Amino acid sequence: MPVRLKKLIGTFFLVALVCIYAVVATVFAVALLADSSPWIHLLYFFGTGIFWVVPAMFIISWMEKPPRTKA
Repeated sequence: MPVRLKKLIGTFFLVALVCIYAVVATVFAVALLADSSPWIHLLYFFGTGIFWVVPAMFIISWMEKPPRTKA
């Protein structure tokens, strides 16, 4: 697969990941943390703000792999 196509596909996946992850994390927080203290909210959003990096790392590492050489 050409490098430019991989980067285009990876970019769409990253944008989709961030959008979907933000909505899911916020819905979860509203549903379960509505009566919690502000410190719990701070810890939750700090943790979820860091956690999205894990799947993004896999997408970025896939995007940066060089194309396979033909044998």
